[in-house]
Amino acid sequence: MTDLTSLTLAEARKGLADKTFTSLELTDAHLSAIEKARVLNAFVMETPDQARSMAREADAKIAKGDAGPLAGIPLGIKDLFATKGVRTTACSKILGNFVPTYESTITSQLWRDGAVMLGKLNNDEFAMGSANETSCFGPVGNPWRREGSNTTLVPGGSSGGSASAVAALLCMGATATDTGGSIRQPAAFTATVGIKPTYGRCSRWGIVAFASSLDQAGPIARSVRDSAMLLRSMAGHDPKDTTSVDIAVPDYEASIGKSVKGMKIGIPKEYRLDGMPAEIEKLWSEGAAWLKAAGAELVEVSLPHTKYALPAYYIVAPAEASSNLARYDGVRYGLREQGKTIIEQYENTRARGFGAEVRRRVMIGTYVLSAGYYDAYYLRAQKVRTLIKKDFEDCFAKGVNAILTPATPSAAFGIGEKGGADPVEMYLNDIFTVTVNMAGLPGIAVPSGKDAQGLPLGLQLIGRPFEEETLFSLGEVIEQAAGRFTPARWW
Repeated sequence: MTDLTSLTLAEARKGLADKTFTSLELTDAHLSAIEKARVLNAFVMETPDQARSMAREADAKIAKGDAGPLAGIPLGIKDLFATKGVRTTACSKILGNFVPTYESTITSQLWRDGAVMLGKLNNDEFAMGSANETSCFGPVGNPWRREGSNTTLVPGGSSGGSASAVAALLCMGATATDTGGSIRQPAAFTATVGIKPTYGRCSRWGIVAFASSLDQAGPIARSVRDSAMLLRSMAGHDPKDTTSVDIAVPDYEASIGKSVKGMKIGIPKEYRLDGMPAEIEKLWSEGAAWLKAAGAELVEVSLPHTKYALPAYYIVAPAEASSNLARYDGVRYGLREQGKTIIEQYENTRARGFGAEVRRRVMIGTYVLSAGYYDAYYLRAQKVRTLIKKDFEDCFAKGVNAILTPATPSAAFGIGEKGGADPVEMYLNDIFTVTVNMAGLPGIAVPSGKDAQGLPLGLQLIGRPFEEETLFSLGEVIEQAAGRFTPARWW
């Protein structure tokens, strides 16, 4: 029998339906792989008993012919999603051993459709980071390594545990969240597929908040088809989330293999950055050529406010984080440090509970929202955001179906190599991804090639609002042309 962990989600679904193997066998194979890969630190909590129980339940339903679309498929859950009865910490000391008494909407929909939970995945603390180095559980290792080197690389962030676990074949797919690139950048660093859906496509209820107007959940998977299958279960209207949009969820998988002939693909001139590595430029040109060969039309487009996106993002996101993280006060749940007064208790709890990056962003956010600075910073950043959104709207109004860009400015880097002396160096990793969150658009990262050191690189496709199907059709063209990549096992 083929190694069960090497199957795609679509192949596993077929094997389960054909009774070639059971969900329990599939789940056990992944639990065994997780045990052998603990050096990657992708999982912060393993739930083997719960996984086997869910797998047995799925097997019973498959036997009765009553199986949901994800019946028996083992998944990993980012530690930002509340899971009833299972510790949820956002990888921060301040939440301590918090165990929710409720289930996030997205995970409840995955369980409704028969999926199996293997455990909780590592992420940057409160999703603040681009390398998965800020987690209180320590950094995550990327299963990829530079050719001829033993240096452990970052898997990207904040959904580094999700990307690393999927790339290392520890789970068949994973939930992730994206506030400024936290699905797409780790996907590009690990040769996995990650889609950030349109803002409002997936419910945010039960997900630990970072920046509420930017956060959006989505899947990381091994192929474009797998990500389409997962998104169909994750998406949908939720009355508990006022930003959740009440429109029908299409059958995303049906868009795989659809012709892209006649589609207009925009190539934004502003994404050609000074000093961009030649291999990123080459990859971008190759991706454009693949889409053209499939019948798409390439057009140069302009997104003139792109250069303001990163500074505007790093005002809006910390401002919302400052507001959202005010609830962690040491009184209601999680860590509680003692103090002589209630104010001192707050200060001691927050000082000890939050890591350096979270403290930095909370302070930036509090500053830009304070009297005298609100108009100068926050209000101006929101106006820039409106202009960024209008740039995309103008493009789409001219008949452009999607926009092709690089996903990241480089391949994965070593743990500790960036951002030590200058945090801005780390923030620049989000240069190609933040515009998508600022405009609330869908974006997908697809593995597209390798750099000179054998590390994976990804391309990004940005779509019109609620037209994720277009991204899946185009993404599959790139995937077919580039092929799929898996890392050489060293762990």
